[in-house]
Amino acid sequence: MKIPKSILIIKLSAIGDVVHALPFLDVLRENFPDARIDWLVEEQAYQIIAGHSGLDRVIVSLRNSWKNRLLQFKSFMSVIKEVKVFLKELRSYEYDLVIDLQGLLKSGVLVGLTKGKRKIGMSGAREGGWVFLNERPVPVDYDQHAIDRYLRVAGYLACDIGSWKGDIPVSDSDKKWVNDLLNVSGVKKWPVVAINPMARWKTKLWDSESFAALANRITDELSCKVIFTGSNTDRNVIEDISGKMERRPINLAGQTSLKQLAYLFTRCAALVTTDTGPMHIAAAMGCRVVSLFGPTAPWRTGPYGQSHTVIRADLECSPCFKKKCEDMRCMKEITVDRVFEAVKDTVMSEPMSGL
Repeated sequence: MKIPKSILIIKLSAIGDVVHALPFLDVLRENFPDARIDWLVEEQAYQIIAGHSGLDRVIVSLRNSWKNRLLQFKSFMSVIKEVKVFLKELRSYEYDLVIDLQGLLKSGVLVGLTKGKRKIGMSGAREGGWVFLNERPVPVDYDQHAIDRYLRVAGYLACDIGSWKGDIPVSDSDKKWVNDLLNVSGVKKWPVVAINPMARWKTKLWDSESFAALANRITDELSCKVIFTGSNTDRNVIEDISGKMERRPINLAGQTSLKQLAYLFTRCAALVTTDTGPMHIAAAMGCRVVSLFGPTAPWRTGPYGQSHTVIRADLECSPCFKKKCEDMRCMKEITVDRVFEAVKDTVMSEPMSGL
């Protein structure tokens, strides 16, 4: 197989999915050290790969922003100009190899628009995304973890997949910002336990009372400082949880960038989280994760590695992958006692040495 001199990775979103593709990037850079490697990503997940030493260029699609502005009938001509600039940049280089790790129509169209000699992707592409490939899709097992599926593609390219880190690059300024924030917040040393209670799907959520009771026990029985993380839109929910606690925690929702959040997790003894992007960020950065799973499958998209704990109610209907459910027993039957014992075991164990 001819060694590619230029490669474009197309993995657009979401945050957790882009984190899962970082080991793939590490493997490509290790096996093709002299190749030009670019990455096409959407703006939401851009911070994850910005400044990565394995990349020569990051191309950012503002698709969601463009769509929202057009739906609001705002800046039509401005959006058109931005799209033209984006397409010009996308087609400014002819790649030996274009790799679609997204497997959707939105990524397939972009594959079709690129100048690429070889255009490959995985089996199981949805919405007709496979139409834009010019090689037979790489067969993958969707009961495998996403990281292993992507590494299967690297194996197809004759790569040695044994060496990778998969961590997120963080600048010294981001580290200083987090350290200063923690010092101001009264956190001077470990143990610190982070809690990320939110998720996009309602069916992935655990109730506020349970999170409050858990945080109380972590504070009182483990003598840990509790920090809540999330986006700016999560602040009200976290404030509601905080109001149910005996001692107020630190609410950092909306106060960190993705890179700062990544470093914050390196300062934590554990993260308790629903199935969401920050779970994968923490796992990538070597933070032990206690994750709560209901409608989704942890063997596909859980925290990667042997040092994490996945808690499920283990019902026959789970995983159902439903975004709406009338009873949500899969999450309701996860008890505070069970989660607390997992956190206790995690905090009391040795620090993670890596994935």
